Amino acid sequence: MRNREISPVQVMTSVLEHINLLQPKLNCFIALCSQQAMEQAKLSEQALMRGHSFGPLHGVPFSVKDIVNTQDIPTSFGAMHLRDYMPKEDAVSVARLRRAGAILVGKTTTPEFGSKGFTDSPLFGRTCNAWHAQRTCGGSSGGAAVAVAAGMAPLAVATDGGGSTRIPAACNGVVGIKQSLGVVPHNQALDLFGNQTYVTPTTRTVSDTALMLDVMAGSHVCDPWSLGRPRVNYVQTVRNATDLRGKRFRYNLAPQGRKVAIEVERAFLAAIQRIEALGGEVEPFEAQLDIEPIWRTVNHTVWRTRFAEMVGQHRDSLSATFCRQIEGALDYSAQDYQQAMFARTRLFHTLQGWLDGVDFLLMPTLTRTALPLDSDIFDDMDIDGDILGDIRANWYPWTMPMNMTGHPAISVPCGFDKEQLPIGLQIVAPLFEDAYLLQVAVCLEEAFDLLNHWPSVTSYFKENI
Repeated sequence: MRNREISPVQVMTSVLEHINLLQPKLNCFIALCSQQAMEQAKLSEQALMRGHSFGPLHGVPFSVKDIVNTQDIPTSFGAMHLRDYMPKEDAVSVARLRRAGAILVGKTTTPEFGSKGFTDSPLFGRTCNAWHAQRTCGGSSGGAAVAVAAGMAPLAVATDGGGSTRIPAACNGVVGIKQSLGVVPHNQALDLFGNQTYVTPTTRTVSDTALMLDVMAGSHVCDPWSLGRPRVNYVQTVRNATDLRGKRFRYNLAPQGRKVAIEVERAFLAAIQRIEALGGEVEPFEAQLDIEPIWRTVNHTVWRTRFAEMVGQHRDSLSATFCRQIEGALDYSAQDYQQAMFARTRLFHTLQGWLDGVDFLLMPTLTRTALPLDSDIFDDMDIDGDILGDIRANWYPWTMPMNMTGHPAISVPCGFDKEQLPIGLQIVAPLFEDAYLLQVAVCLEEAFDLLNHWPSVTSYFKENI
């Protein structure tokens, strides 16, 4: 657009046509604002023609997860009784994207209040995986990841409270980052000082993630963890990436007692070999942890406080899974909660110990590729014929720790299984080293050479639905 090779109106027309084609099949948008988006595209085009100055995202379409506030556009949190709720102002991250020239095309699907690693709700049904109609897209930012993977919007605002950006990123073969605590201000967090949830970018490429972070990040009075953070030029840092020589990595396939699918293990070990070929120094580390009970005690206690009254008033319109999770926190005492917070501190020190003497940690984002579409958080799951309970603990044991400790973590696609379902690699960096995390991620993205692998959504659905 800057070079007048394509106009904002052409871009928006193409994106909206693609959404209209695929939305009935993928079901990744809960609300569209096509008319407003086209009007904004026309204004963007006029500004370009007049030679006005413009921001780094001028005319670029983006989507927002339906849990992040958007002024005068429905934000239902995936809940039936809130389907007509209209926030009075944008979330800080959304407002910053708009000021940079980006144009909102719609709100993407989420389970009720982002409450699980799948994306379904009584309000909209289920969102399909971009690569396979009968597999889950993950969650809770499933709609965001699918929209990006299927080319329905180049940039997406997601959230991550226990892996909700990285899980669907791995399931759908896109880039999902959970940045350091405070890098992107979060003005919707109710407990700012105990916060473990993040507003995050989801994109096709690491460079696009850097571009979004450049716009979304920065100090804001609404979030104490953001105050005093220096401005970082993430785009320039990524452009300065060279190779992995001198970079030190520690890796772990899975915490002790957790199983990993053979094909995930194969792709992960191939990624380790690639890192060594690029000059990185790699060594294993041992991990004996079960973070899910700590995460659940903290998280579900918050949910119980926040949603118990809502469940009492609106049970008939909420999913049984959501109600069960809220009521599951009934037995947690104040002492249980504080013990979990003490454990959270110990976990931070443990993670600091793993990073001592190295630059990054490596692990699979998920222990297997996307689960069946009708999976529920209380179901068992299958890994190479072994039936395992507790999906949170067994499918994504490596995403929750970084929510609790604040460390930055990114999921990048590193391969495919025999069904051509994407496999994600998670990279973790020291606290506030987000820029250098992106540098390493872009080097690996180039080495894996997967950017030309798009899901053949149109032909697939024509054959299979």
